[in-house]
Amino acid sequence: MALKRMDNVGIVVDDLDSTVDFFRELGLELEGRASIEGEWAGRVTGLGDQHVEIAMMRTPDGHSRLELSRFITPPVAADHRNAPVNALGYLRVMFAVDDIDDTLERLRKRGAELVGEVVRYKDAYRLCYIRGPEGLLIGLAQELG
Repeated sequence: MALKRMDNVGIVVDDLDSTVDFFRELGLELEGRASIEGEWAGRVTGLGDQHVEIAMMRTPDGHSRLELSRFITPPVAADHRNAPVNALGYLRVMFAVDDIDDTLERLRKRGAELVGEVVRYKDAYRLCYIRGPEGLLIGLAQELG
């Protein structure tokens, strides 16, 4: 049997409302919110009896989703949001945007900070990394031509 698709990328946050607002400003659509709890959920994650609030965000083309989670119980166990870009493990989420300058201007109003600088890769892309809500590392790519 072949792989069908990647359904979503999950990110754990402290402030779900602000993070949803940030990704809405980026252009994602809120698909839905839910509170998930009980031992059945803990059997999937290995966390036992858990309670988590989630928000599912969808890209405008409908092909990709970002699942934002805020754990109520058990408490968050580790924090790697301030790890440098060469740290092992999951690094960042990259989004394609129409206008990187306009996107940066809008997201800076919601606390985004440029990590390095906006660079040009050949005649193909303008690229940058930003730190979004709670220090999340997010990549932006504007296709040129």
